[in-house]
Amino acid sequence: VTGVQTCALPILWEPTTDRLIGCHEEILRLNRLVGDLEKLTLFESENLILNKTKFKLGEVITNIVFNFEKEFLNKGIELNFYDRDIVLYADKDKISQVIVNLMSNALKYTQKGGKVEVKLFEDAKYVKLNIKDSGLGISGTDLPYVFERFYRVDKSRNKLTGGSGIGLTITKSIVEAHKGTINVESTINQGTEFIVKLPRSS
Repeated sequence: VTGVQTCALPILWEPTTDRLIGCHEEILRLNRLVGDLEKLTLFESENLILNKTKFKLGEVITNIVFNFEKEFLNKGIELNFYDRDIVLYADKDKISQVIVNLMSNALKYTQKGGKVEVKLFEDAKYVKLNIKDSGLGISGTDLPYVFERFYRVDKSRNKLTGGSGIGLTITKSIVEAHKGTINVESTINQGTEFIVKLPRSS
């Protein structure tokens, strides 16, 4: 018979527990992505308002380290913070977001038995925050692009850890909104170090 057209029927899958859980996780991932994009749009806006106050940066980091402590212990990673009595004039909430993002990054890409170190330094004009891990490292090819939105150094690894590819972009935007800088140094299988430099006051 010629001239007869067939139409494929839609494939319906059975709503099993595993499939429903998978759908739920995907919805949560998309919600996080939308939230991250909204934050990024705000932080990159020329109209971004920074609510600056004076605060002890070490106290903020200590609280964040405490909140992360269980996750690091569960993964078998040593976490050390070398506190110093440093006062910073900045947006406390947004600087906290920077620290959380970098700590999360270190936790994701450091293997069991590894180490993460958080250190503070200062001089007459700047406060410097270093977060160094002994993790998987980043190749020289990927290193120049780690702050670009949606850039994934290792797609399979990011899929496993649930990263949106925006966290480091947000981090850089916040730092630059404070007229600071952020740099990264890394060697494959030896670890990564993020260096944040912020004006003491501006």
